[in-house]
Amino acid sequence: MTIQAVESRTKLIALLQLAYSGELAAAHAYRGHWKSVRSAAEKTAIQNIENDEWRHRKLVGEMLVNLASGPSRRRETRANLIGRTLGFLCHVTGWLAPMYGAGRLESRNIVEYETAARYARECGRSDLVDCLLEMAEVEWDHESYFRARVQEHSLGCHLPLWIEPPAKESIRLRFEREVIESDQNAACVSPTLLALGRPPE
Repeated sequence: MTIQAVESRTKLIALLQLAYSGELAAAHAYRGHWKSVRSAAEKTAIQNIENDEWRHRKLVGEMLVNLASGPSRRRETRANLIGRTLGFLCHVTGWLAPMYGAGRLESRNIVEYETAARYARECGRSDLVDCLLEMAEVEWDHESYFRARVQEHSLGCHLPLWIEPPAKESIRLRFEREVIESDQNAACVSPTLLALGRPPE
């Protein structure tokens, strides 16, 4: 395994540990969130999002085991406390704040899983890539839902929203383009290194 591959594997594990605990916090927060809203449609939508977070946590946990690693106890304890606290606060902060906070969170989660997919490819674990990109796409759906809810609110339309993610289709297209560019660069660099008598790292 090259030095870059080892570094990417280390980064992948660290990011998956962050995501694993993050999904715990999110799931607990969404449980409090859907219980706090009045609309039956919103209850169902947010409850479905909570279920997605539990599913993602299971998948990420399996990836960590597959990488001969596991969750961070410190992060788990912190995530459990934060998630339950946020879930409780949803009952006292009103309707808009939880919707806004959830949208910002989901926006970061898209990038988190895209980055994890990149690290997985770089360390030779292409078998994890499709699942990570699928989770990024689901997080995109979550962000889109919460963005729409905020924009529907009379005050939400005046709030400075987080940066809107690119189109959902761009997640895989961007990744595929990066793979092609990486392969092309490797094809160009390797002969040069070999000509100089220096094997690739």
